[in-house]
Order: sequence, then C-alpha cells, then structure tokens
Amino acid sequence: MALTSYRTIGKSGLRVSPLCLGGMTLGDDWKWGATVRESENIIKRFIELGGNFIDTANIYTNGHSEKIIGDVAGKHSSVRTGMVIGTKFGGNTFTGNPNGGGSGAKAILDSVNQSLRRLQTDYIDLLWIHQWDWNTPMEETMRTLNNLVNSGKVRYIGISYAPAWKIAQAQTMAILKDWAPFVGLQVEYSLLERTIEDELVAMGSELGLGIAAWSPLKGGILSGKYSKENKGKVAGSRMDTNGRAANLGDKELTILHQLAQIAETHNTNEANIALAWVMSRPGVASTIIGARNNDQLEANCLAAGITLSETEITALNGLSTPPPTFVTAYRPYSQMFHHGGIEINGFKPPILPLTVDMVQGKY
Repeated sequence: MALTSYRTIGKSGLRVSPLCLGGMTLGDDWKWGATVRESENIIKRFIELGGNFIDTANIYTNGHSEKIIGDVAGKHSSVRTGMVIGTKFGGNTFTGNPNGGGSGAKAILDSVNQSLRRLQTDYIDLLWIHQWDWNTPMEETMRTLNNLVNSGKVRYIGISYAPAWKIAQAQTMAILKDWAPFVGLQVEYSLLERTIEDELVAMGSELGLGIAAWSPLKGGILSGKYSKENKGKVAGSRMDTNGRAANLGDKELTILHQLAQIAETHNTNEANIALAWVMSRPGVASTIIGARNNDQLEANCLAAGITLSETEITALNGLSTPPPTFVTAYRPYSQMFHHGGIEINGFKPPILPLTVDMVQGKY
C-alpha cells in the first residue's frame, strides 16, 4: 500500500488517500502548530506525495486553518479539483451568540457559508458534524444537511462525536426519507483507544460509514519520543506546550516496547508501525495525521508503505485489546442458545447444557 492506493469512504464513490492531512496543526494561532509558510509547504508536499484528503474544522486555529487551505488549494481550480476537502461545523466561533454553534439550521448554514469563504471554494467535499447537538431536533439537522447536498454546496456528509445509537437513528431516518446519508465516521482510534470497536466500528460497517481515524498516535504517546527515562516530557512537544506530560503506565510502555521491536524489523520507527496498525483495521478508510513541518509529514507518510504481518498484528492486538463491554462479552454466550453445538460461519460455541426433554418441549 502507498499514499496513492486510494480507498472509497463508506458506501460512496468518494476516493480518499489512506492518510489524511489533519488541519489542526495548520497555523500557529494555538502556539503549537506550523507557521503559515510551513503550513503551505506541508500541504503542497502532501499533494506531491499523492495525498488528496485534507480534514479541518471551522474552529481549528480560530478559522485560520481553513484560510491556509484555501490559499493553497481552494482558490486554484487546477489544485482544487484533485483534492477532497473536509471540514466540520458545530463549534461556536461567536462568543455570546446562542446560534453561533450547534446543529440548528441557522448555525449550520452560517458556518458553511463562512467555511466556504475561508476555503475560497464553492463546495465542500465532506462536511462533518463535529459534535452531536443535544438541543436540536435530529430532523432539523438531517434536513438541513440534505438541502446543502442538493444545493451543491456540500457533496457528502459525515459525523464525528456521537453515540452509536444516535448515529444509527439519524442514518436510518435519512435512508427512509431518501435524504443524503452519512458516508463517514470520524473517531479517535489507536492502539491506546480501541473502545470504539464495541459498537461504533460495527455500526459503521453495517450502515455504510467509513472511518476517518484521528489521533492514531494518541497525542504523540505512540510516536516513540516518550519513554520511561524522560518521564513523558519532551521539550517543544504539544504536551509540553500545554504544560502536560505523556501518561506512561505499564500498558503504554509495553506497547511501545513491542512497537520498537516491530519497527526494527521493518527498518522504520514506532510511529509508522502504530499508523500502519490503524490503517490495517477493518472499516478504516483514512487515517488522519498532523505535521508541523515537512520532515514530520514525510516520515509519517512512509507508514502507507508498510504492511504488517498477521503475527505482528496479533502481537499488538494482544497488548491493546480493552476489556469487553457487556454487549461484546455476552455475544459468545448468547450464541450458545442459537447454535446447538454446531459450527456456523466459522464459530462453534460451547454446548448449552439443555436436556433432551427441555429441547423437545416437555417442560
């Protein structure tokens, strides 16, 4: 696999690169991103390497991220047509304005128009709900998004922070009403964050939502730069800028050790192995990476050329699988009631201790 091994996202024909350039580090307005010049160089180099997918949000670096993307890609038609530009709405950028954020019709339309202006384009390829708005009727949000797709201002829609049951409810409504459905699900996914596998990943597979995984290095913890020796502190890192240290417990250190061993086999670093693991996960269409300079970008993009063996994946899975929730834990037990000791679809659960009389309905 390489950066030019494009994938369709969800149940759609939209082709995206397996790595997506994240916009949170485009602009140094938040004190830990790239300067404007560095950001422009990063975007240009990402495109040169074959990347076509950029993700940002109306609130990233106070809107500056969108403006930088617009300066490089949005206003140049020859570049714009080859790019998949995604942005998110929902964050309130107008202090004191009750309709400045959320997922009401007024907030969505105002946010989209402002994003189009900053991105210097007349359409958004993939518009994401950033966080579910619990104060707005679902019908209003989904109807507004459908109208935006019908208008041509938006091509596809996706969703980020929301519980699986709410996303499933909204997706079912859209399908039944013949409205534009979600094609993307943007969630945190890494060797240190796998709780989404219980319901969100399975839901996405069933309902046609391809995953765009963010924080695949868990805020840099899986990059290999943090260790027991430096106590999770690296000068100049994002955590250091925010006055924090990486949380390095036994689990984190064990996974880092395994990543280092696998990285040596592939002649690469821990970060690329961690990225390759995320890209190998079922349902993942693209993995979002952040970069503050071209060196970081090019180093991370090498992950697209790494194929992990089943043995390596199994080793990493064994160290990172979280305790099951009730739904996951109960599944094999419930199948004992159905299978009757027979193997179905490759799974043969233990035989439930039912007597012949019980099976024949004596009781």
